[in-house]
Amino acid sequence: MNLLRHPILVFVVSMIVLWLFSILGAMFRRRHGDIEADEREDFGFLVASSLTLLGLIIGFSFSMAIGRYDQRKNLEADEANKIGTEYIRLDFLPPEDGARSRELMLKYVDQRVLFYTAELEQLPQINATTAQLQKQLWSSVQVPASAKPSPLTALAVSGMNEVLDSQGYTQAAWWNRIPVAAWCLMTLIAIGCNFLIGYGAVRAGVRSKILLILPIVVSIAFCLIADIDSPRGGIIRVRPQNLEIVAQSLRENSPK
Repeated sequence: MNLLRHPILVFVVSMIVLWLFSILGAMFRRRHGDIEADEREDFGFLVASSLTLLGLIIGFSFSMAIGRYDQRKNLEADEANKIGTEYIRLDFLPPEDGARSRELMLKYVDQRVLFYTAELEQLPQINATTAQLQKQLWSSVQVPASAKPSPLTALAVSGMNEVLDSQGYTQAAWWNRIPVAAWCLMTLIAIGCNFLIGYGAVRAGVRSKILLILPIVVSIAFCLIADIDSPRGGIIRVRPQNLEIVAQSLRENSPK
């Protein structure tokens, strides 16, 4: 199971791990003695620098996740626009070929909506059906365009090519996520920061508050980043609103 696909698990696991390393830091301090008074200022500078670096890494990762989320939204709108435009261009084909292409296009847009709303285990069937429909759609415009080439049929072929390409761009955007190496680096820095916080805590009362708050705050940030970056996990998802509107419009305007 890919942990990053489940933001709630990311929160729980990261909070437990970070809290444990905070406790380890406190245990290490008790075993090796408190920090000397003349060293505490340098230690405070080290902790502040580490927390600043952690904040920067979290900020950069959040920015990467938002960028990918926006890209998925934009590609969904672009794909819906290309499908709607190509549906109109199918009028340039001979009547029988155009009717067959429009019927296939209605099935295709339904599969594109399912791609956004389906769970991970349903994807193989959806992808297989989508690939089959793509072959049929391309054949439905390529054959009549080859038989009677004209600028208008060429326009229909060009539009179908854009529709098929847009699906590939969308799929690539859903695969494009924050690298695992970035997650590992961010986790290691967070572990180090929590260890230092635990090691630097002096009074038991102060220690108990800090050792609980910092892991929770960092874990919430991790959870939010994982939620935004995971297309099919969590609650922040790209909804196929544009594709649903296009599908409804095509059915309302399709010949009876």
